[in-house]
Amino acid sequence: MIIQTKFLGAVEIKEDAIITFPEGIPGFHDETQFALIPLNETSPFLVLQSVKNEQVGFMVATPYAFKADYAFDLVPEDVAQLAIEKPEDVFVYGILTLKDTLEQSTINLLAPIVINEQTKLAKQIVLPGEDEALLRYPLKKVAEGSAK
Repeated sequence: MIIQTKFLGAVEIKEDAIITFPEGIPGFHDETQFALIPLNETSPFLVLQSVKNEQVGFMVATPYAFKADYAFDLVPEDVAQLAIEKPEDVFVYGILTLKDTLEQSTINLLAPIVINEQTKLAKQIVLPGEDEALLRYPLKKVAEGSAK
């Protein structure tokens, strides 16, 4: 199927790749179906794009590209809601805030996107705590080539 995207224009996606957010994303509760689209084969960045509304798209990346020791625990309710059976089925992404330069851009590590790759169920989890450094974690390290 072809969808219109915020950043990439028209893109073809497979219907079985559609990710469902049963509760939507905070601030976008009516948007429940998304596609995860790589920018290109070598970029660590992807687009989390609403399937129905081309204006709702988020640049995302795996947090581990920027903070290798990033970790959090899912509460049992989230594990059940996402039907997670094995940890290796879980993919985690952070939403980016893009600025004029990559060095000024940040990733939100306080509210990761958690996706069960097997069931295609997803949720944005708001982690407890108010660590401002995790809310706007810099991408500068990638721009400098020091991320692992």
